[in-house]
Amino acid sequence: MKSPSRTPSWWSSKPPAWWAGARLRRWRARSTLRRRREFLRTRLVPALLARPDIDRRGYYDYVAQFPGEPFAKAGVEGAVWDLWAKERGKPLYSELRGTRRPIESGAAIGLMPSVPELLERVDRFLKEGYRRIKIKIEPGRDVELVRAIRERFREIPLMVDANAAYRPEHLPIFRELDRMGLMMIEQPLGREAFEEHAELQHRLRTPICLDESAESPEAIETIIRLGSARILNIKVQRMGGLVPARQAHDAARAAGMPCWLGTMPELGVASVQALHLATLPSFTYPTDVEASSRWYLDDIISPPIEITREGLIHLPEGSSTGYTVDVEKIAKYRIRFEEFRV
Repeated sequence: MKSPSRTPSWWSSKPPAWWAGARLRRWRARSTLRRRREFLRTRLVPALLARPDIDRRGYYDYVAQFPGEPFAKAGVEGAVWDLWAKERGKPLYSELRGTRRPIESGAAIGLMPSVPELLERVDRFLKEGYRRIKIKIEPGRDVELVRAIRERFREIPLMVDANAAYRPEHLPIFRELDRMGLMMIEQPLGREAFEEHAELQHRLRTPICLDESAESPEAIETIIRLGSARILNIKVQRMGGLVPARQAHDAARAAGMPCWLGTMPELGVASVQALHLATLPSFTYPTDVEASSRWYLDDIISPPIEITREGLIHLPEGSSTGYTVDVEKIAKYRIRFEEFRV
């Protein structure tokens, strides 16, 4: 579907600010995809083919020679881990030093047009079995939303995600939220506001969870050293692969800091690898990985990711992830194909 090339006719005057922002985000997304595709074509894939002996742990250090593009690196690294586990007939969680167990799943809800629509969405996900509810907040749309959920659903496991939308001067808002029994407040301040987060955490009983700030092993070391948060949201793609994501988990575990597994969200081929990472012991909060049907009409893995009525994801038996990639679906949905040979 093509995006409108001009202001829609049903705006009689200047379009709202979000219209320009949405067009800019679409342009940036297309630019980012082109850049990552070129990064894969010209650097990562040729580098991997030049070193067919590279193993799943050596790959991360090997591609460190190419700065940036953690999402592209995570994609190729996932393929290396998958091949390694399949060749040995081992489940991925065992290669990551995890323990097979059901993974709790939580539902994430964006900013809804109205409070009644938000409450309807919360009700639906609770009935589907999700173990906790996460809602997005922003200045002017925060305390009212949490209060409405608490009045309707009482003491359900609830957290809020601010996506770095607030500043230190919003402390009165956080004090109000602090009285509402939240599991955590996710990324209230800016990505690099490590000291400001530490000061805010000192003033709140509710744990701060950092997400956008937790983008590298170095950043996580800073978070731990300053006390910027009490919980970490670890995302495999943002970290650049399973190896740095596991390093982040291990650092948090050594510091006594619990974690949970976030998602962007990805297609199932990446989500199921992340679920195997979530079997590590310090992933103690429900993951953002949800049922495939929550995000997609179809997925490229079989079976699709499903949650039970108890809000659990059970990993299937088998080597690597236990899921298979449906090559017929890839052929059906792909828009570009390239072949590389050694």
